[in-house]
Amino acid sequence: MGRRRAPELYRAPFPLYALRVEPSAGLLITAGGGGAAKTGIKNGVHFLQLERIGGALSASLLHSHDTETKATMNLALAGNILAAGQDASCQLLQFSPQDQETSDKQDNAGSQEEGPRQRKGTVTTTETQETGASTQQEGVELNVENLQSVQTDFGSDPLQKTVCFNHDNTLLATGGTDGFVRVWQVPSLEKVLEFKAHEGEIEDLALGPGDKMVTTGWDFKACVWQRDQLVTGLRWDENLPPLPDTPYRYQACRFGWVPDQPAGLRLFTVQIPHKRLRRPPPCYLTAWDGHNFLPLRTQPCGNEVISCLSVSESGTFLGLGTVTGSVAIYISFSLQRLYYLREAHGIVVTDVVFMPEQGRGRELLGSHEAALFSVAVDSRCQLHLLPIRPKTTILRYHSFQEQS
Repeated sequence: MGRRRAPELYRAPFPLYALRVEPSAGLLITAGGGGAAKTGIKNGVHFLQLERIGGALSASLLHSHDTETKATMNLALAGNILAAGQDASCQLLQFSPQDQETSDKQDNAGSQEEGPRQRKGTVTTTETQETGASTQQEGVELNVENLQSVQTDFGSDPLQKTVCFNHDNTLLATGGTDGFVRVWQVPSLEKVLEFKAHEGEIEDLALGPGDKMVTTGWDFKACVWQRDQLVTGLRWDENLPPLPDTPYRYQACRFGWVPDQPAGLRLFTVQIPHKRLRRPPPCYLTAWDGHNFLPLRTQPCGNEVISCLSVSESGTFLGLGTVTGSVAIYISFSLQRLYYLREAHGIVVTDVVFMPEQGRGRELLGSHEAALFSVAVDSRCQLHLLPIRPKTTILRYHSFQEQS
């Protein structure tokens, strides 16, 4: 038998580095590019329409937004506003539906944008040779507008590595190679806070309720902040048996809600070996109390180096991608693996994101409990489906929650 493969939803004409899902309209947003190098590889943000066709989830290209010479390396989404990390800057994009009559007038005036065709006109289905994505044309278009842009990193080799909106989408925080956190008003991008969080690069950051922020860096630290004041440093290994004599650093951090507990909050972190060895030691997942930041549970999550982390909207599932292209889904309460596809991409997975459970998410999930999207440098966006679990498994989950 051949190796099990995940359904390929979409193939872009450039490497993919980031993706998000907008639930109310069922949009899958992918981004990437070849950067400023004159290799002929484009840079862009692609908006895909998610639909169920014949009982299966499919994606069709709705709009291609050219980002000229800048590849988008990270994304955050707040309603219909995207924050795109491009080189050392953050670019805000606003997208909205556009009626057919307005679109036809613009088309008649002539368009200079190159790239895959957008959906419009009568209902037909074509195959876009350049991207490999089906383009179903239904008289629907999207208007994408560049808003403000600001430089967010000022290191010797500046690069924005992470971006995140706060809970009410009025602020966004950025981190990069210079080790500084910078907080910006939305949509003006006026800077409201700046402080040194790490010696060396910031790898990831997450904003939680009550203006709490967690940052991870290449200095082996994970820190909790209240604005620019250090609240505590995280110690994931202090209650564990002795580990291999290998330094670990925090690769990713995400907040997530506790299912069925309105006030319950968790923080999840991934720890990876700082050096790659011939016989690699395991990576680890840790769940923390999201209020007092004490570690609740730590489990090994395999010997493949983790590259990215996502938490489902309900807080039930964790998604992981690896540098060797594998994708996994874990259940959050026990940190046990439910799904694993080895080398799904065959090259580093750059981002993973779950289908939201609000908006059109439940409809699009169909008979599945969760859907995880993954993108990689191989230009592919893949779909990983988790069937609805038996009732006995869910009962065990509730029992575990009560014991915790």
